[in-house]
Amino acid sequence: MEIDERIDAIGKQPFRQKFHLYGREAATVQLRGREAIRRHAHDLIDKKLAPADPYKDGKQTPYRGHPVFVAQHATATCCRYCLQRNHGIPRGHELTAEEREYVVDVICRWIDRELAG
Repeated sequence: MEIDERIDAIGKQPFRQKFHLYGREAATVQLRGREAIRRHAHDLIDKKLAPADPYKDGKQTPYRGHPVFVAQHATATCCRYCLQRNHGIPRGHELTAEEREYVVDVICRWIDRELAG
């Protein structure tokens, strides 16, 4: 399934529909630029989602405060359970470089779509 199709499917879930970029989070993307946000996404995924058994898995991603956090909840890339359930990436192993890149691509694509429309 293509990233846009997956984002559309996940976006139909009632919980995921609540998330949008407003105010400070949208301004952060505009101010810092998309490349900086992509670097932030890589850093956050590497630290909080990529380990085989992430610290506080399921509670490690705040709901607000950074556009990547909002995007993670909107795209079900917020914890390993959601990643497995919605993206087919199993828990219990450290994310590969390809899986990390995929997660960042999903997050950044959602942010681009949010700001475009």
